Amino acid sequence: MTNMKDILKISSIPVLLASLCCLSPIILVLLGVTTVSFASSFSDILYGEYKWYFRLVGLLGLALSLVFYFRQTKGICTVDEVKKRRNEIINTIALSVIAGVVGYIFFLYVVVHYWGVFLDLWK
Repeated sequence: MTNMKDILKISSIPVLLASLCCLSPIILVLLGVTTVSFASSFSDILYGEYKWYFRLVGLLGLALSLVFYFRQTKGICTVDEVKKRRNEIINTIALSVIAGVVGYIFFLYVVVHYWGVFLDLWK
């Protein structure tokens, strides 16, 4: 049985990857590499034109983390093992996708948004 700690481990890195469209300008400002005005225009370009690419990278990261989880942690490497543990695999994938989507929405539209408002990147 998969517990919620495993689900959060599986979906945390893909959420960060998908949120890099708006998180990277904040990181650049906090490191002092760029100005606030450049970071604001950079985030407009990244979110406006490339947000679906970042989301696809996050989805690909979620798929890779699920494959890694099942192969390395659970030891499911053969088709026979997949057939035996089909319900566990389906439930884990469903919970991981739900946690990833909810985590992405919360992290990008709440946490990253308010960091950006605090740094005056956007209003």
